[in-house]
Amino acid sequence: MVRIVNYIKRQKEDGTTFCTLEVQAGIEMVLSQKTNQYYVTAKKTFISSTFDEETCQALIGTQVQGSIVKQECEPYEYTVKDTGEVIVLNHRYVYSPQEATGSSSTTANSDGLEAFSKNGKYETVLAD
Repeated sequence: MVRIVNYIKRQKEDGTTFCTLEVQAGIEMVLSQKTNQYYVTAKKTFISSTFDEETCQALIGTQVQGSIVKQECEPYEYTVKDTGEVIVLNHRYVYSPQEATGSSSTTANSDGLEAFSKNGKYETVLAD
């Protein structure tokens, strides 16, 4: 499952606007190659929509069947916001309507409850 966490209004080359939905997968633990310590992260991506801003706003917090998967692409430069370092990547993350299998990510804490943020604050809800 993924959760709609935000939306962004974008402009096409012809000047018309549309909204993209930002979707986020569950959390996953990643081992830092520099510090050898774990940190928590979540994969995010954007999906184009035909919805207006009001509808997109109402959809924030909605869970959608599917997952976010890594997809190979043409190499491109990416600037790391925190350090300003420019790196070359050859992948991107995209939404897939299929659930990921064998994923190491988790969205459940030790109490068996799922934790999601609808508004940037930690919230715990009962798992289905």
